[in-house]
Amino acid sequence: MLAAIALPAIPRSTSRQQLEAYAAETAALLNTDQENARRNHRDVATTVDALSRTIRSGATGLVVRLPSDVTVRAAFAARCQDRAAGTAIHHLASGMSCGGAIELLRPGEGFQIKVNWLTGGAEVVPIH
Repeated sequence: MLAAIALPAIPRSTSRQQLEAYAAETAALLNTDQENARRNHRDVATTVDALSRTIRSGATGLVVRLPSDVTVRAAFAARCQDRAAGTAIHHLASGMSCGGAIELLRPGEGFQIKVNWLTGGAEVVPIH
Protein backbone atom coordinates (compact mmCIF):
# COMPACT_ATOMS: atom_id res chain seq x y z
CA MET A 1 0.00 0.00 0.00
CA LEU A 2 2.91 2.35 0.73
CA ALA A 3 4.19 1.89 -2.84
CA ALA A 4 0.81 2.96 -4.25
CA ILE A 5 1.11 6.21 -2.32
CA ALA A 6 4.82 6.86 -2.94
CA LEU A 7 5.07 5.99 -6.65
CA PRO A 8 2.82 8.79 -7.94
CA ALA A 9 4.94 11.29 -5.99
CA ILE A 10 8.15 10.28 -7.77
CA PRO A 11 8.81 12.81 -10.54
CA ARG A 12 9.10 11.27 -13.98
CA SER A 13 11.81 12.64 -16.21
CA THR A 14 11.63 12.99 -19.95
CA SER A 15 12.92 9.85 -21.65
CA ARG A 16 15.28 9.89 -24.63
CA GLN A 17 12.41 8.79 -26.87
CA GLN A 18 10.19 11.61 -25.60
CA LEU A 19 12.99 14.13 -26.09
CA GLU A 20 13.48 12.91 -29.66
CA ALA A 21 9.71 13.20 -30.26
CA TYR A 22 9.80 16.81 -29.03
CA ALA A 23 12.69 17.50 -31.40
CA ALA A 24 10.77 15.95 -34.33
CA GLU A 25 7.68 17.99 -33.42
CA THR A 26 9.80 21.16 -33.33
CA ALA A 27 11.34 20.36 -36.74
CA ALA A 28 7.87 19.72 -38.18
CA LEU A 29 6.66 23.08 -36.83
CA LEU A 30 9.68 24.84 -38.37
CA ASN A 31 9.16 23.07 -41.71
CA THR A 32 5.47 24.04 -41.69
CA ASP A 33 6.40 27.70 -41.16
CA GLN A 34 8.98 27.50 -43.95
CA GLU A 35 6.48 25.93 -46.37
CA ASN A 36 3.82 28.47 -45.40
CA ALA A 37 6.23 31.36 -46.05
CA ARG A 38 7.13 29.97 -49.48
CA ARG A 39 3.57 29.08 -50.50
CA ASN A 40 2.00 32.37 -49.34
CA HIS A 41 4.91 34.61 -50.45
CA ARG A 42 5.28 36.21 -47.02
CA ASP A 43 7.85 36.04 -44.26
CA VAL A 44 7.01 33.90 -41.22
CA ALA A 45 8.83 33.91 -37.88
CA THR A 46 9.01 30.93 -35.52
CA THR A 47 9.57 32.33 -32.03
CA VAL A 48 11.53 30.57 -29.31
CA ASP A 49 11.16 31.40 -25.62
CA ALA A 50 13.91 29.44 -23.88
CA LEU A 51 12.84 30.53 -20.39
CA SER A 52 9.28 29.29 -20.73
CA ARG A 53 10.44 26.38 -22.91
CA THR A 54 8.01 27.17 -25.76
CA ILE A 55 8.35 27.30 -29.53
CA ARG A 56 5.52 29.05 -31.41
CA SER A 57 4.62 28.81 -35.09
CA GLY A 58 4.19 32.14 -36.79
CA ALA A 59 1.98 30.56 -39.45
CA THR A 60 -0.41 28.43 -37.40
CA GLY A 61 -0.01 29.65 -33.82
CA LEU A 62 0.69 26.09 -32.68
CA VAL A 63 3.01 25.85 -29.69
CA VAL A 64 5.46 23.13 -28.65
CA ARG A 65 5.61 23.20 -24.84
CA LEU A 66 8.55 21.40 -23.30
CA PRO A 67 8.63 19.85 -19.83
CA SER A 68 10.51 21.47 -16.97
CA ASP A 69 13.38 18.95 -17.08
CA VAL A 70 14.23 19.92 -20.69
CA THR A 71 16.60 22.84 -21.25
CA VAL A 72 16.11 24.91 -24.40
CA ARG A 73 18.97 26.80 -26.02
CA ALA A 74 18.70 28.66 -29.31
CA ALA A 75 21.07 30.39 -31.71
CA PHE A 76 19.67 32.96 -34.11
CA ALA A 77 21.09 35.03 -36.92
CA ALA A 78 22.21 38.39 -35.53
CA ARG A 79 20.56 40.15 -38.46
CA CYS A 80 17.99 39.06 -41.00
CA GLN A 81 17.20 41.11 -44.08
CA ASP A 82 18.97 44.17 -42.66
CA ARG A 83 17.19 44.13 -39.28
CA ALA A 84 17.74 42.49 -35.91
CA ALA A 85 16.46 38.90 -35.87
CA GLY A 86 15.51 38.88 -32.18
CA THR A 87 14.41 35.57 -30.66
CA ALA A 88 12.98 34.02 -33.81
CA ILE A 89 13.95 31.93 -36.78
CA HIS A 90 12.77 33.83 -39.84
CA HIS A 91 11.46 31.97 -42.89
CA LEU A 92 11.53 34.08 -46.04
CA ALA A 93 8.99 34.25 -48.84
CA SER A 94 11.70 32.98 -51.21
CA GLY A 95 11.86 29.64 -49.36
CA MET A 96 15.16 30.55 -47.73
CA SER A 97 15.55 31.44 -44.06
CA CYS A 98 17.87 33.38 -41.82
CA GLY A 99 18.94 30.06 -40.30
CA GLY A 100 19.40 29.12 -36.70
CA ALA A 101 19.44 26.20 -34.32
CA ILE A 102 17.42 25.03 -31.33
CA GLU A 103 18.82 22.59 -28.78
CA LEU A 104 16.62 20.46 -26.54
CA LEU A 105 18.73 19.08 -23.70
CA ARG A 106 18.43 16.90 -20.64
CA PRO A 107 21.30 15.59 -18.52
CA GLY A 108 23.72 13.62 -20.68
CA GLU A 109 21.95 13.97 -24.03
CA GLY A 110 20.03 16.17 -26.36
CA PHE A 111 18.96 16.97 -29.88
CA GLN A 112 19.68 19.94 -32.09
CA ILE A 113 17.22 21.16 -34.69
CA LYS A 114 19.20 22.97 -37.38
CA VAL A 115 17.53 25.31 -39.86
CA ASN A 116 19.46 25.63 -43.13
CA TRP A 117 19.61 29.24 -44.31
CA LEU A 118 19.61 28.28 -48.01
CA THR A 119 16.80 25.72 -48.12
CA GLY A 120 14.92 26.82 -45.00
CA GLY A 121 14.54 23.16 -44.07
CA ALA A 122 14.91 21.86 -40.51
CA GLU A 123 16.69 18.66 -39.53
CA VAL A 124 17.19 16.92 -36.19
CA VAL A 125 20.64 15.72 -35.13
CA PRO A 126 21.60 14.07 -31.84
CA ILE A 127 24.01 15.83 -29.49
CA HIS A 128 26.53 13.51 -27.85
